[in-house]
Amino acid sequence: MDLSPPVQFDLHRRMVRIRVFEEAAGRLAEANKLPGFLHLYVGEEAVAAGVCAALNDDDHITSTHRGHGHLVAKGGDFNRMMAELMGKSTGMCKGKGGSMHISDLSLGMLGANGIVGAGSPIAVGAAFANKYRGRGQVAVAFFGDGATNIGAFHEAANMACALHLPIVFACENNEYGEFTPRSATMAITDIVDRAAGYGMPGVIIDGMDVVAVHEATLEAVARARAGGGPSLIEAKTYRFYNHHGIQNLGLKYRPDDEVARWKERDPIFTFEDRMIENGTMTRDRVDEIWAGLRGEIDVAIKFAEDSPLPTPDQILVDVYTSMTGAAQ
Repeated sequence: MDLSPPVQFDLHRRMVRIRVFEEAAGRLAEANKLPGFLHLYVGEEAVAAGVCAALNDDDHITSTHRGHGHLVAKGGDFNRMMAELMGKSTGMCKGKGGSMHISDLSLGMLGANGIVGAGSPIAVGAAFANKYRGRGQVAVAFFGDGATNIGAFHEAANMACALHLPIVFACENNEYGEFTPRSATMAITDIVDRAAGYGMPGVIIDGMDVVAVHEATLEAVARARAGGGPSLIEAKTYRFYNHHGIQNLGLKYRPDDEVARWKERDPIFTFEDRMIENGTMTRDRVDEIWAGLRGEIDVAIKFAEDSPLPTPDQILVDVYTSMTGAAQ
Protein backbone atom coordinates (compact mmCIF):
# COMPACT_ATOMS: atom_id res chain seq x y z
CA MET A 1 0.00 0.00 0.00
CA ASP A 2 1.87 3.04 -1.32
CA LEU A 3 -0.66 5.68 -0.28
CA SER A 4 0.58 8.28 2.18
CA PRO A 5 -0.67 8.05 5.80
CA PRO A 6 -2.88 11.17 5.44
CA VAL A 7 -4.63 9.62 2.43
CA GLN A 8 -5.09 6.34 4.30
CA PHE A 9 -6.55 8.22 7.28
CA ASP A 10 -8.93 10.05 4.95
CA LEU A 11 -10.12 6.86 3.25
CA HIS A 12 -10.65 5.15 6.58
CA ARG A 13 -12.57 8.05 8.09
CA ARG A 14 -14.86 8.31 5.08
CA MET A 15 -15.71 4.61 5.32
CA VAL A 16 -16.33 4.68 9.06
CA ARG A 17 -18.50 7.80 8.71
CA ILE A 18 -20.65 5.92 6.21
CA ARG A 19 -20.90 2.82 8.38
CA VAL A 20 -21.91 4.60 11.60
CA PHE A 21 -24.46 6.73 9.77
CA GLU A 22 -26.02 3.77 7.99
CA GLU A 23 -26.09 1.54 11.05
CA ALA A 24 -27.79 4.30 13.04
CA ALA A 25 -30.28 4.99 10.25
CA GLY A 26 -31.04 1.28 10.04
CA ARG A 27 -31.76 1.06 13.76
CA LEU A 28 -34.06 4.08 13.56
CA ALA A 29 -35.93 2.57 10.62
CA GLU A 30 -36.38 -0.74 12.43
CA ALA A 31 -37.81 1.24 15.36
CA ASN A 32 -40.29 2.99 12.99
CA LYS A 33 -38.66 6.36 13.61
CA LEU A 34 -37.96 7.08 9.93
CA PRO A 35 -40.66 7.46 7.25
CA GLY A 36 -40.52 5.60 3.95
CA PHE A 37 -38.05 3.06 2.64
CA LEU A 38 -34.38 3.00 3.60
CA HIS A 39 -31.76 1.41 1.35
CA LEU A 40 -28.53 0.94 3.30
CA TYR A 41 -25.00 1.12 1.91
CA VAL A 42 -23.36 -1.12 4.52
CA GLY A 43 -20.71 -3.32 2.90
CA GLU A 44 -20.09 -1.05 -0.08
CA GLU A 45 -18.25 1.73 1.79
CA ALA A 46 -14.96 1.25 -0.06
CA VAL A 47 -16.53 2.31 -3.36
CA ALA A 48 -17.97 5.66 -2.25
CA ALA A 49 -14.94 6.48 -0.11
CA GLY A 50 -12.37 5.48 -2.70
CA VAL A 51 -14.09 7.38 -5.49
CA CYS A 52 -14.98 10.56 -3.61
CA ALA A 53 -11.51 10.86 -2.07
CA ALA A 54 -10.19 11.18 -5.63
CA LEU A 55 -12.47 14.13 -6.42
CA ASN A 56 -12.21 17.85 -5.82
CA ASP A 57 -14.82 19.62 -3.73
CA ASP A 58 -16.41 21.17 -6.83
CA ASP A 59 -16.61 17.93 -8.81
CA HIS A 60 -20.10 16.46 -9.24
CA ILE A 61 -21.60 13.10 -8.39
CA THR A 62 -25.00 11.54 -8.98
CA SER A 63 -26.31 8.74 -6.85
CA THR A 64 -28.85 5.93 -6.55
CA HIS A 65 -31.69 4.94 -4.23
CA ARG A 66 -28.84 3.68 -1.97
CA GLY A 67 -27.34 7.14 -1.79
CA HIS A 68 -26.46 8.05 1.79
CA GLY A 69 -22.99 6.56 1.45
CA HIS A 70 -22.15 8.71 -1.56
CA LEU A 71 -23.26 11.89 0.18
CA VAL A 72 -21.39 11.05 3.38
CA ALA A 73 -18.26 10.28 1.36
CA LYS A 74 -18.58 13.65 -0.40
CA GLY A 75 -18.61 15.38 3.00
CA GLY A 76 -22.28 15.37 3.95
CA ASP A 77 -23.19 16.86 7.33
CA PHE A 78 -24.58 14.27 9.78
CA ASN A 79 -27.07 16.67 11.40
CA ARG A 80 -28.72 17.82 8.19
CA MET A 81 -28.66 14.33 6.69
CA MET A 82 -30.35 12.74 9.68
CA ALA A 83 -32.91 15.56 9.77
CA GLU A 84 -33.69 14.92 6.10
CA LEU A 85 -34.23 11.23 6.73
CA MET A 86 -36.69 12.18 9.48
CA GLY A 87 -38.49 14.60 7.16
CA LYS A 88 -37.58 17.66 9.20
CA SER A 89 -37.33 21.25 7.96
CA THR A 90 -33.66 21.46 8.97
CA GLY A 91 -32.78 18.67 6.54
CA MET A 92 -30.68 19.12 3.43
CA CYS A 93 -33.82 19.25 1.29
CA LYS A 94 -35.95 20.79 4.05
CA GLY A 95 -37.51 17.42 4.74
CA LYS A 96 -38.99 17.04 1.26
CA GLY A 97 -36.41 14.76 -0.36
CA GLY A 98 -36.07 12.08 2.25
CA SER A 99 -33.76 9.11 1.93
CA MET A 100 -34.12 8.40 -1.79
CA HIS A 101 -33.80 11.99 -3.01
CA ILE A 102 -31.32 13.49 -0.57
CA SER A 103 -28.85 15.93 -2.10
CA ASP A 104 -26.48 18.79 -1.35
CA LEU A 105 -25.61 20.98 -4.32
CA SER A 106 -23.00 22.85 -2.28
CA LEU A 107 -21.00 19.61 -2.20
CA GLY A 108 -21.58 18.80 -5.86
CA MET A 109 -23.89 15.95 -4.86
CA LEU A 110 -26.70 16.26 -7.40
CA GLY A 111 -29.01 13.86 -5.67
CA ALA A 112 -29.92 10.33 -4.79
CA ASN A 113 -32.57 8.96 -7.12
CA GLY A 114 -35.50 6.61 -6.65
CA ILE A 115 -35.50 5.72 -10.36
CA VAL A 116 -33.00 3.00 -11.29
CA GLY A 117 -30.43 4.32 -13.76
CA ALA A 118 -31.73 7.89 -13.69
CA GLY A 119 -28.57 9.37 -12.20
CA SER A 120 -26.39 8.69 -15.25
CA PRO A 121 -28.08 11.20 -17.61
CA ILE A 122 -27.91 13.83 -14.87
CA ALA A 123 -24.18 13.22 -14.48
CA VAL A 124 -23.78 13.51 -18.25
CA GLY A 125 -25.54 16.87 -18.10
CA ALA A 126 -23.15 18.02 -15.38
CA ALA A 127 -20.18 16.76 -17.38
CA PHE A 128 -21.43 18.62 -20.48
CA ALA A 129 -21.73 21.84 -18.46
CA ASN A 130 -18.31 21.30 -16.93
CA LYS A 131 -16.71 20.85 -20.35
CA TYR A 132 -18.56 23.89 -21.72
CA ARG A 133 -17.40 26.08 -18.84
CA GLY A 134 -13.83 24.84 -19.09
CA ARG A 135 -13.25 24.79 -15.34
CA GLY A 136 -11.67 21.34 -15.24
CA GLN A 137 -14.47 19.76 -13.22
CA VAL A 138 -15.36 16.08 -13.49
CA ALA A 139 -18.66 14.25 -12.93
CA VAL A 140 -19.09 10.75 -11.53
CA ALA A 141 -22.22 8.67 -12.02
CA PHE A 142 -22.77 5.97 -9.39
CA PHE A 143 -25.12 3.14 -10.34
CA GLY A 144 -25.68 -0.56 -9.72
CA ASP A 145 -25.36 -3.56 -12.02
CA GLY A 146 -29.12 -3.58 -12.61
CA ALA A 147 -29.03 -0.01 -13.91
CA THR A 148 -26.92 -1.13 -16.88
CA ASN A 149 -30.03 -2.91 -18.18
CA ILE A 150 -31.89 0.40 -18.28
CA GLY A 151 -32.09 2.52 -21.42
CA ALA A 152 -31.13 5.70 -19.56
CA PHE A 153 -27.69 4.28 -18.79
CA HIS A 154 -27.03 3.36 -22.42
CA GLU A 155 -28.20 6.73 -23.71
CA ALA A 156 -25.99 8.46 -21.15
CA ALA A 157 -22.95 6.34 -21.99
CA ASN A 158 -23.42 6.91 -25.72
CA MET A 159 -23.79 10.67 -25.37
CA ALA A 160 -20.85 10.95 -22.96
CA CYS A 161 -18.55 9.11 -25.35
CA ALA A 162 -19.86 10.82 -28.49
CA LEU A 163 -19.21 14.23 -26.93
CA HIS A 164 -16.00 13.16 -25.20
CA LEU A 165 -17.19 14.39 -21.81
CA PRO A 166 -15.24 14.49 -18.52
CA ILE A 167 -17.17 11.77 -16.68
CA VAL A 168 -16.51 8.53 -14.84
CA PHE A 169 -19.19 5.84 -14.77
CA ALA A 170 -18.83 4.00 -11.44
CA CYS A 171 -20.76 0.72 -11.39
CA GLU A 172 -21.30 -0.81 -7.95
CA ASN A 173 -21.86 -4.42 -8.95
CA ASN A 174 -23.27 -6.09 -5.85
CA GLU A 175 -24.68 -8.96 -7.94
CA TYR A 176 -28.33 -8.29 -7.06
CA GLY A 177 -31.04 -6.04 -8.42
CA GLU A 178 -33.45 -5.91 -5.49
CA PHE A 179 -34.00 -9.66 -4.94
CA THR A 180 -32.86 -10.94 -8.35
CA PRO A 181 -29.32 -12.16 -9.02
CA ARG A 182 -27.42 -10.52 -11.85
CA SER A 183 -27.09 -13.86 -13.65
CA ALA A 184 -30.87 -13.96 -14.15
CA THR A 185 -31.07 -10.59 -15.89
CA MET A 186 -28.03 -10.42 -18.20
CA ALA A 187 -26.00 -12.85 -20.27
CA ILE A 188 -22.63 -11.29 -19.43
CA THR A 189 -20.72 -11.72 -16.20
CA ASP A 190 -18.79 -8.46 -16.20
CA ILE A 191 -20.49 -5.10 -16.63
CA VAL A 192 -17.23 -3.67 -17.94
CA ASP A 193 -17.75 -5.62 -21.19
CA ARG A 194 -20.31 -2.98 -22.13
CA ALA A 195 -17.75 -0.17 -22.13
CA ALA A 196 -16.20 -1.17 -25.47
CA GLY A 197 -19.51 -0.75 -27.24
CA TYR A 198 -19.36 2.97 -26.56
CA GLY A 199 -15.65 3.43 -27.14
CA MET A 200 -14.51 4.04 -23.60
CA PRO A 201 -12.00 2.14 -21.48
CA GLY A 202 -13.23 0.00 -18.62
CA VAL A 203 -11.64 -1.67 -15.65
CA ILE A 204 -12.75 -4.23 -13.06
CA ILE A 205 -11.63 -3.61 -9.49
CA ASP A 206 -12.13 -5.20 -6.10
CA GLY A 207 -14.88 -3.04 -4.62
CA MET A 208 -14.08 -4.31 -1.13
CA ASP A 209 -10.56 -2.80 -1.34
CA VAL A 210 -10.65 0.95 -0.82
CA VAL A 211 -7.09 1.36 -2.07
CA ALA A 212 -7.87 -0.40 -5.35
CA VAL A 213 -10.97 1.75 -5.81
CA HIS A 214 -9.09 4.94 -5.03
CA GLU A 215 -6.18 4.22 -7.36
CA ALA A 216 -8.45 3.27 -10.27
CA THR A 217 -10.53 6.41 -9.74
CA LEU A 218 -7.48 8.66 -9.60
CA GLU A 219 -6.47 7.36 -13.02
CA ALA A 220 -9.95 7.71 -14.53
CA VAL A 221 -10.47 11.19 -13.07
CA ALA A 222 -7.06 12.39 -14.27
CA ARG A 223 -7.87 11.08 -17.74
CA ALA A 224 -11.25 12.86 -17.78
CA ARG A 225 -9.82 16.10 -16.42
CA ALA A 226 -7.10 16.08 -19.08
CA GLY A 227 -9.64 15.75 -21.87
CA GLY A 228 -9.39 11.99 -22.32
CA GLY A 229 -13.13 11.40 -22.08
CA PRO A 230 -15.27 8.91 -20.16
CA SER A 231 -14.26 5.72 -18.37
CA LEU A 232 -16.19 2.87 -16.78
CA ILE A 233 -15.14 1.42 -13.43
CA GLU A 234 -16.82 -1.79 -12.32
CA ALA A 235 -16.39 -2.36 -8.59
CA LYS A 236 -17.26 -5.87 -7.47
CA THR A 237 -18.90 -5.31 -4.10
CA TYR A 238 -21.71 -6.56 -1.87
CA ARG A 239 -24.41 -5.13 0.35
CA PHE A 240 -24.54 -6.77 3.75
CA TYR A 241 -28.20 -6.06 4.48
CA ASN A 242 -31.49 -6.58 2.71
CA HIS A 243 -32.51 -4.55 -0.34
CA HIS A 244 -34.13 -2.12 2.08
CA GLY A 245 -33.77 -1.93 5.84
CA ILE A 246 -31.85 -4.46 7.90
CA GLN A 247 -34.14 -7.44 8.29
CA ASN A 248 -34.90 -9.77 5.39
CA LEU A 249 -38.65 -9.60 6.07
CA GLY A 250 -38.97 -13.32 5.38
CA LEU A 251 -37.46 -13.00 1.89
CA LYS A 252 -34.76 -15.63 1.45
CA TYR A 253 -32.95 -14.90 -1.80
CA ARG A 254 -29.24 -14.99 -0.85
CA PRO A 255 -27.50 -18.07 0.57
CA ASP A 256 -26.26 -17.62 4.13
CA ASP A 257 -22.79 -18.84 3.23
CA GLU A 258 -22.56 -16.29 0.41
CA VAL A 259 -23.40 -13.42 2.76
CA ALA A 260 -20.94 -14.76 5.35
CA ARG A 261 -18.12 -14.98 2.79
CA TRP A 262 -18.56 -11.38 1.75
CA LYS A 263 -18.80 -10.16 5.35
CA GLU A 264 -15.44 -11.78 6.03
CA ARG A 265 -14.06 -9.28 3.51
CA ASP A 266 -15.56 -6.26 5.29
CA PRO A 267 -13.86 -3.29 3.57
CA ILE A 268 -13.42 -1.31 6.78
CA PHE A 269 -12.08 -4.03 9.04
CA THR A 270 -9.70 -5.45 6.44
CA PHE A 271 -8.33 -1.96 5.76
CA GLU A 272 -7.88 -1.35 9.48
CA ASP A 273 -5.93 -4.58 9.76
CA ARG A 274 -3.66 -3.48 6.93
CA MET A 275 -3.03 -0.07 8.49
CA ILE A 276 -2.26 -1.58 11.88
CA GLU A 277 0.03 -4.15 10.30
CA ASN A 278 2.03 -1.50 8.42
CA GLY A 279 2.19 0.79 11.44
CA THR A 280 0.01 3.56 10.02
CA MET A 281 -2.64 3.18 12.73
CA THR A 282 -2.93 1.65 16.18
CA ARG A 283 -5.89 -0.31 17.49
CA ASP A 284 -6.46 2.33 20.18
CA ARG A 285 -6.59 5.06 17.53
CA VAL A 286 -9.05 3.01 15.47
CA ASP A 287 -11.29 2.63 18.52
CA GLU A 288 -11.09 6.38 19.19
CA ILE A 289 -12.21 7.19 15.64
CA TRP A 290 -15.22 4.86 15.88
CA ALA A 291 -16.19 6.25 19.31
CA GLY A 292 -15.87 9.86 18.15
CA LEU A 293 -18.00 9.34 15.05
CA ARG A 294 -20.64 7.43 16.98
CA GLY A 295 -20.79 10.40 19.31
CA GLU A 296 -21.36 12.67 16.32
CA ILE A 297 -24.21 10.41 15.20
CA ASP A 298 -25.84 10.63 18.63
CA VAL A 299 -25.70 14.42 18.35
CA ALA A 300 -27.18 14.26 14.85
CA ILE A 301 -30.08 12.09 15.96
CA LYS A 302 -30.85 14.50 18.81
CA PHE A 303 -30.63 17.43 16.38
CA ALA A 304 -33.06 15.73 13.99
CA GLU A 305 -35.50 14.69 16.70
CA ASP A 306 -35.58 18.23 18.10
CA SER A 307 -36.05 19.85 14.68
CA PRO A 308 -39.50 20.95 13.49
CA LEU A 309 -41.45 19.41 10.66
CA PRO A 310 -42.09 21.54 7.55
CA THR A 311 -45.19 23.69 7.92
CA PRO A 312 -48.14 23.40 5.50
CA ASP A 313 -47.43 26.79 3.95
CA GLN A 314 -44.08 25.44 2.72
CA ILE A 315 -45.57 22.55 0.76
CA LEU A 316 -44.86 24.06 -2.69
CA VAL A 317 -41.66 25.93 -1.85
CA ASP A 318 -38.63 24.52 -3.71
CA VAL A 319 -40.88 21.96 -5.41
CA TYR A 320 -41.01 21.70 -9.20
CA THR A 321 -44.35 20.76 -10.74
CA SER A 322 -45.34 19.71 -14.24
CA MET A 323 -48.44 21.88 -14.01
CA THR A 324 -46.62 25.18 -13.65
CA GLY A 325 -43.30 24.24 -15.22
CA ALA A 326 -41.52 26.42 -12.67
CA ALA A 327 -40.41 26.41 -9.07
CA GLN A 328 -42.54 28.13 -6.51
